[in-house]
Order: sequence, then structure tokens, then C-alpha cells
Amino acid sequence: MYEPTNCQPREKVALIVPYRRRKEHLKIFLRYIHPFLQRQQLAYAVFVVEQFDSLPFNRGMLMNIGFKEAIKLDSFQCFIFHDVDLLPEDDRNLYKCPEDGKPRQMAFLMDIYDYKPAPNSYFGGVNAFLTTNFQLINGFSNLFWGWGSEDDDLYRRLLHHNLTVVRLSLMDSSLVQIARYTMLDHDLVNPNPDREILFKEGSYRQKYDGLSNLKYVVLKIEVTPLYTHILVDLRPKMPK
Repeated sequence: MYEPTNCQPREKVALIVPYRRRKEHLKIFLRYIHPFLQRQQLAYAVFVVEQFDSLPFNRGMLMNIGFKEAIKLDSFQCFIFHDVDLLPEDDRNLYKCPEDGKPRQMAFLMDIYDYKPAPNSYFGGVNAFLTTNFQLINGFSNLFWGWGSEDDDLYRRLLHHNLTVVRLSLMDSSLVQIARYTMLDHDLVNPNPDREILFKEGSYRQKYDGLSNLKYVVLKIEVTPLYTHILVDLRPKMPK
């Protein structure tokens, strides 16, 4: 946990980073994100949640696990869920807690897309929640194995609970350039073939699919100078 020495922050922020086999990305991310956050004089901790098993990657479930394990260790007022391959470019993109009922979409312009604004329905990459708001929506779905649609399902959960997504571009069009991110190069992955069906049926299972039915095995928790490493096995939740 980092805390600035020359001021008393009003809130503690947890960064949750889902991870598997991206060692070079993680090195770059950690070298970059710590100075970025410290310039903002935040009290924060970084949690890297690594999927150990050989199942398809489950980004949403790793986010949920990071949330669950982090709140066991400290009282975080908010969480920022952050892909390991995205780097914020502007210090004015503040990694502080959002307002109650207004989760924040932070990665709005990305270099890989020539900084064209993401659609208003996009809620992936990097987003911020008050702890209570993330609990309200029951977190991410645990059922999206492989790439795709877990962030769309999350966005629908927000709408279902009448939460309002905030983006800098909606607050003031002149601020849109602040939400610029660099995406690190990575291999393309095959999308989840069941993602459309899972998304279509998602509204019926929001209450029981998420934080409320999360099952996993923690293999190791190691606190290092730069992050807390949480190694997990997801096999207890593998679909039949």
C-alpha cells in the first residue's frame, strides 16, 4: 500500500489487474503506473490476479476475485479494474474514486484505434467503481470464458441498477483528450464462441452470477514492493 508522505488522502484506491502469461506487459505496466499514481498523490494498492489453471482466460472472474481478496486486506473506498496492456497518457486522468452511482469509464481514446472515441456503450479496459456500487451490481459475470462480452454484460448490469456511466467527454467535450491510452502490442486471441448467447441470457442471472456465487482456490498471496500477487485456480467453476 502506497501513501503520500506530504498529505493525508481522503480515500484508498485498489487497482485490480487480471493477468496470465503477460510477463513483459506486467513489467512495463508496473514501471509506468506507480510513478503515474504517485504524481496524483493517491493512497493505493495494486493487486495482480493471476489465473494459474489451463482453462480459457476468465477476465471477469479474476476481477471479482481481486475485489473479494482486496477488501479482506484493507478498507478500499473504490476499485479501478485495469487491463495490463493499457497505459494512461495524461496525468490529468485522475485515478480517484467516482461519485456514488456514477462509475467512470476511463479508457476512452486508444492509440490502436487512432484515438477515435469509443462508443458510449463501451465499458471495458479501465473503469472505476465505488466499492458499494460494485457490490450492488454483483460484480462481473463469472461465465465468460475466453475473450469477449464480459464488459458488455457489466455495462448492462449498471443500467439495470440505474447507475450512470461517467466519461470525461460527457462532462466537458474539451476534456476528451485527457482519456488517452497507449495499448501494448499483444497477440490476437480467438473470441468466446458462446459469448453472444451468454450475453443474451445475462439479464436473467444477474442476482446469482457474480460476487454472490464466486468460487475459486487461492494458491498463493504474496505481498511484494510493487503489488500484491494473488495466484488462483478457477477449476471449481469450470462449466460442464
